[in-house]
Parts: sequence; C-alpha cells; structure tokens
Amino acid sequence: MMMDKLAPSPPNLSGKVALVTGASRGIGRAIAQRLAAAGATVVVTARSLDASIQGTRGGAPAIMAGTLQETLAMIAAQGGTAFALAADIESAEDCARLPQRATEVAGGRLDILVNNAGLADFLPVADMPIEIFDRTISHYLRAPLAISQGAIPLMRQAGAGWIVNITSQDALPPIRPYPAFEKFRGYAVYAAAKAALNRLTQGMAAELLDDNIAVNAVGPSTAIRTPSTDSLIPADFPTEDPAYLAETVCAMVHLPAAQRTGLIASSLHFPWHYHLDVHSLDGQTRLSLQEPPAWSHPMINASGN
Repeated sequence: MMMDKLAPSPPNLSGKVALVTGASRGIGRAIAQRLAAAGATVVVTARSLDASIQGTRGGAPAIMAGTLQETLAMIAAQGGTAFALAADIESAEDCARLPQRATEVAGGRLDILVNNAGLADFLPVADMPIEIFDRTISHYLRAPLAISQGAIPLMRQAGAGWIVNITSQDALPPIRPYPAFEKFRGYAVYAAAKAALNRLTQGMAAELLDDNIAVNAVGPSTAIRTPSTDSLIPADFPTEDPAYLAETVCAMVHLPAAQRTGLIASSLHFPWHYHLDVHSLDGQTRLSLQEPPAWSHPMINASGN
C-alpha cells in the first residue's frame, strides 16, 4: 500500500461528524476530545448518560465511573461541539439505530465512526461463564459490525467515510516461552475477540475501498490505564498517555481510503514511524514523540501494514 507523507500540521476535521461509542470515560472519551479539538462535531454514546453504571470484573459486580455528560462538559470547556446519545451496544436495536440517531442530532450526516465500546471482564477459559464469553464476542464483533452496517449507507451517500475499530496488542500471539502472566491473567477470550476484530477490519477495508470508505484499527502499543482497566493492569506496569492513541485515530479519519485503509496501527509505533505530530487531547499542546518501549509486543508492525 502507498503510504502518504504525514503532514506536520494536525488534520482539520471541520464540517465532519463523528460517532464514538463507549465515550463516557477512558479511551473513548479521549478520542472524542481529540476529534472535537480537530474541529469535528462529535456524538458520544454509552449506557451512562448522567450516572455511573454497574459492570463486572472477574464476574463480580463493579461500578464503572464516568458519564457522557462529563465528556460533553470536557469538550465544551475546550471549545468543541458534542452531543450525547444513551445506548447499549448489547441491544441489537440500539446498534442498528445509532448511526441514524447521530445524524439526526448532528446536522444530517455521519463521516466518522469509532467503534470503541467493549467489555473487559477477564477470567481463565476454564472458569469463564458462557455468558461472559458471549458478551465479549458481542461487544467486539457483533456490535462493531451492526453499527458499521448502519453507518455505511450514510457514508456512501456522503461519498466518503472513515471507520476505526479500537483493538489491542493482545490480539497478537503470546510470546514464547510464555511469561508468567499468560498463565493467570485470563484474557484469552478478549484477545481472541480482538484478533477477529482485526481480521474483520481488513476485510471491511477491502469491501469498502471502492466506496471511498476507509476502515482501520488502532490500539495501544502497551496499555492505557482507564477506570475500566485499572484493576486489570498491575500497579507497577508502565502505561501510556491516551493522547497518543487519540492522535493516531485522528490521523486515520481525514484521507481518502485509497491512501490509508486496512491498517492495524499501534498508538506509539505509528506516530514514531511516520513522525506524526502528537497533540494533547484539547489540541493545544504539542507532545514529544515517544519511542515504542522494549516491552511492547515484538510482533507489532510499526507502519500498521
């Protein structure tokens, strides 16, 4: 694939409408902030409109901090424009209706879709209830597919579109000899779902190229600590700033599909490889490039190809 020379100035997304799922906290909130700072009108969606919701960790109940109203307030404070839609991606009806609902609140168009929402409930395969397996697959495959199916006709109508699926380095095969955490972390099903999402991304990229709809995947190069993942990441593990992932997403949603589609990009590797300017989530501060650390997965392809 021919890759463009990345411009030093950030993309201008003025006039574009973006829909970001799972945007009440963490990575989804960071992406929504960065897209808004680049000029996009952002529609944020999650279950938690104005109150935190209950999730599960290790099969046990847990409160997930963060709301869409908080995300709206952050975007407004940085001078951006955003709207909130409450939706549950485990609902087939909600997934099917989300893209059209987004156009109705944000000016009649949809240019960008970021499939970020997901379930992080880790248990060893031997101990995992089939309900958690089903929910994990639903969050990372069924929901992105269903929401994309609703978005594609709108993007075709506009003559262009950009879909970004949020992935993980966990989709790559485990390192051998197996490190100790592979034996107890309990993320095999999550990793399998992300690997399938990567393949879905590449297949969609091929199918939608002639429609000028780019489909890419972006994930952390290491790990990002969020309210949803904090309990799953060891306290001493060096995590990364979500601004690098948000900037990588921003880089995926402004060029024609023929120039940038079908990539599986990692948040520190991609900016480092292409000398991409990285900005704070409000777009006001230029951050230094960070060389991917030695503890990143050795099979990550820095170019995303």
